[in-house]
Amino acid sequence: MPQQKADYADDAEIDAELDRLPDDETVEETVANLEERGFDVIVVDDADEALTAVKSQIPDGVSVMNGHSTTLEEIGFDEFLSEGDHDWESLPDQIWSIDDDAERQTARRESQTADYFLGGINAVAQTGELVAADLSGSRIGAYPFAAGNVVIVTGANKVVPTLSDAFDRLESVAYPLENERAQEAYGAESAIAKQLVYRRETEEGRTTVVLVREQLGY
Repeated sequence: MPQQKADYADDAEIDAELDRLPDDETVEETVANLEERGFDVIVVDDADEALTAVKSQIPDGVSVMNGHSTTLEEIGFDEFLSEGDHDWESLPDQIWSIDDDAERQTARRESQTADYFLGGINAVAQTGELVAADLSGSRIGAYPFAAGNVVIVTGANKVVPTLSDAFDRLESVAYPLENERAQEAYGAESAIAKQLVYRRETEEGRTTVVLVREQLGY
């Protein structure tokens, strides 16, 4: 079973004020501001609805790649991509079947241009900006331009009032939890090495945010 936030929360010191579910009015304002900035937004109530919404966004016959995301694991997307009944080209299955390290790294870079790239985000400003960071950049590298289409899934607990608060959430909630996960999974600490501020989507229909009214992800 994939690790979830509860597996690390006791070992990580986080700012709980930046990890709370917002009220309906805040969600509505956040959605309006995201849409004004060019993002398509789907609001769902729970993880099951989130998986259904994600699947509905991806047509048959396309290549699909996902960056590591606890949220995607929690809604069951990773398992569905690997084992589910779909007609997509699953790039992760291809990548992780490669034995040679250099070839596998090349394939990971090439996967950034997938028809559909899915992942999470570390914070959503109520003003409409998205903030995320990686150690390697393998997740956020596809978001700005490389992928044909992007689907970002996020728990509403990542909604914070301002862009400044989004940076604070990255440092004081997402990073401590990811650092604990990385040490258990890889035996090494993580780092906020490569950071993305997604202020606007300029290509109509390219990026969809699935906002889930649940505590999900980091």
